[in-house]
Amino acid sequence: MISPRSRRVLAQCLTIAWCSVVWLLEAAEPRLDSVIISKDGKGFAFAASGKSFVPWGFNYDHDEAGRLLEDYWLTEWPKVETDFRTMKDLGANVVRIHLQFGKFMEKADKPNPTALQQLAKLLNLAEHTGLHLDLTGLGCYHKADVPTWYDALDETARWSAQAKFWSAVAKQCAASPAIFCYDLMNEPVIAGARRPAGDWLGPAFGGKHFVQVITLDPAGRVPHTVASAWIRTLAKAIRQQDAKHLVTVGLVDWSLDRPGLRSGFVPDKIAADLDFLCVHLYPKNGEVPKAIETLRGFAVGKPVVIEETFPLQAGLREFGQFITESRAVASGWIGFYWGKSPAELRKGGTVADAITLGWLEFFQRETPTMR
Repeated sequence: MISPRSRRVLAQCLTIAWCSVVWLLEAAEPRLDSVIISKDGKGFAFAASGKSFVPWGFNYDHDEAGRLLEDYWLTEWPKVETDFRTMKDLGANVVRIHLQFGKFMEKADKPNPTALQQLAKLLNLAEHTGLHLDLTGLGCYHKADVPTWYDALDETARWSAQAKFWSAVAKQCAASPAIFCYDLMNEPVIAGARRPAGDWLGPAFGGKHFVQVITLDPAGRVPHTVASAWIRTLAKAIRQQDAKHLVTVGLVDWSLDRPGLRSGFVPDKIAADLDFLCVHLYPKNGEVPKAIETLRGFAVGKPVVIEETFPLQAGLREFGQFITESRAVASGWIGFYWGKSPAELRKGGTVADAITLGWLEFFQRETPTMR
């Protein structure tokens, strides 16, 4: 029979052993450092160490079946974990997540607690995987998921609901070092003319509505002043909850103030209200110099991240040329990962699989040069 003294000694030994195990496990986990703008204002750095941080990663906007993250993250969480590990193994340090408004807001002023809890779970996964998150919000990619009440709101009420969304998300994320940035919206634009009531979405691409207008009636206002007012409204909602993490917005490449189609989000007119600029840029065959010229238009005194790019309209040789030449301007690059690993893609027989495989192999080769 064990004496009381022996039991105490055994308990102490077990406590020491358990603490040692916990310490070893914590030491083995990636320790994320928050990201800030570098001291020279040209790129990014880790807040604690001061070392350079180059965003290099993937848009995780849908899976191989075209499902959005919120369509499966409650019922197929192991898939999300596997995809995050794969992206990390491929060399990524950033993953861009696209949060859908309709999944996060039950009413104009009532966030969905289940969605916020799942977001907290995603933050934990990112921290343990060693990945930073570009959280892009207010998505309405699947029109069927957009609440009827949301489309019925007027401009003022819609902006208010969007601010409530960002307030709830920022409050959930404020303490996490996994946040790289909050991207206010994917590809917002200012309508060039009055649009019908409820007509807030741009044309579909691949069954998804990536472009969204922020006003149905410009009413004679200068477009970039509308854009700036909208940015300030949402940024204020974020800053009331999180004064630390970076704020940006994902811009279409036709945002420059030049002849032709324009989004109204003119880089040099809106930059003051953002921490850095993002552009979505897909080079075309034979037009790499044109893409670089467009990129330079977004270099207005703050870091520029190519937040979306892919060899969609250019072969890998010219795409590689674009990435190389863009390094003189850009401070980060984010491509795409759609749920299929290179091993799975090699077994596929489609053209899309071959193109995606080529991209992922290119990404892996370039990873050492981006550190």
